[in-house]
Amino acid sequence: MEFRDYYQILGVGKTADADAIKKAFRKLARKYHPDVSKEPDAAARMTELNEANTVLSDPEKRAAYDRLAAGGQGHRAGKDFRPPPDWNAGNEYSGDGMSAAEAARFSEFFSSMFGDSARGDANHAGARRTRSTGEQQVRGEDHHAKVVIDLADAYTGATRAINLRAARLDESGHVVADERTLNVNIPKGLKEGQHIRLAGQGSPGFGGGPSGDLFLEISFAADARYRIDGRDVTAIMPLAPWEAALGATIEMPTPSGNVQVKVPSDSQAGRKLRLKGRGIPGETAGDLYLEISVVLPPADTEAARAIYETMAREMPFNPRDAAAAAKGV
Repeated sequence: MEFRDYYQILGVGKTADADAIKKAFRKLARKYHPDVSKEPDAAARMTELNEANTVLSDPEKRAAYDRLAAGGQGHRAGKDFRPPPDWNAGNEYSGDGMSAAEAARFSEFFSSMFGDSARGDANHAGARRTRSTGEQQVRGEDHHAKVVIDLADAYTGATRAINLRAARLDESGHVVADERTLNVNIPKGLKEGQHIRLAGQGSPGFGGGPSGDLFLEISFAADARYRIDGRDVTAIMPLAPWEAALGATIEMPTPSGNVQVKVPSDSQAGRKLRLKGRGIPGETAGDLYLEISVVLPPADTEAARAIYETMAREMPFNPRDAAAAAKGV
C-alpha cells in the first residue's frame, strides 16, 4: 500500500496548529465538495481530504501518525509502506462516531494505521477504545513556553501565573481549546535562556503512559538600566565631575538593593568598578560592574557660568591633548 502524507494533502506544515488544520480543510472542502465542485476528481479528493482531516484534527490519531512518520524510514507520499508489527499496540483513540461503512471509504493505509478503533462505537460514540494487541505505554509529548521575568526576580525569586493553551478532546470526541493557568515558582539564580522543568505538565500519555513535561525558558524583561552577560550585570553609574576627580562615597541602586560605593579619585568616564559576587546569584555568583559616566552640571545661571570660567582660566586642560597622549601620539 502507499504511504499517505496527510500534511501534504491539506497543504499545511507539520507544526500547524488545530486552527490552521481546520481552516485548510474548510478551504479545500469548498473547492472539492461534490455538491458544488466541477473538478473531475472532486469525489476522490474530498474523500482524501476527509481522511487527512480525521487524523490531523484528532490529537491522539495525529500523535500516533507523527510517531510512525518520524520512524526514520523516509516515508513519502505514494511510496510503498508497511507498518512495523504491533507498532501501535496499546495506543488509545477517541471514537469519532463513524460507522463501519463510512470508515471503509478511507484508504488501506488509514485502516492499517487505526484499524477498528477508527470506526468508533455505534453505542458509545466518543468512547475511548484501546487496541488489544498489547499494553505498551507511550509517554506524552513535552511542551515548551517562554516566561519573562524582571532582573530583580533572578536575585530574589518570584511567582508567576502562566496561561497555557492546548487542544484536547471533549466528551463528544471533538477537538476543543483547553486553557489553564499555572502558578510557577521562579527560583533565584536563573540566567537568561535557562529552563524550568515542570514534570507532568505536558501532553497526556497514551495507553496509560505518563504525561510529558513543560519546559519554561527564562527571558529577562528589557531594562535600560542594566546590561546582562551570563550572570554578570553592568549598570551605568552617573557621577558629578568633582566626585570623579576627587573621589567620593556614593549610594548606588542595584538589582539587589542600594549599596555604598567608594569611587577612587581621578576616575575617568568609562571606567568600571567591580562589585564581586553582586551579579546574578548561583553556585558561582556573577559580578556587578558599575560603569562611570561623568555628568556635567548645566551652565544655566550666572554663578554656574562664573565657576566654569574660573575653571577655564585656572585649569589649563585640553582633553584632546590628553587623549592624544594616552594613545602615545
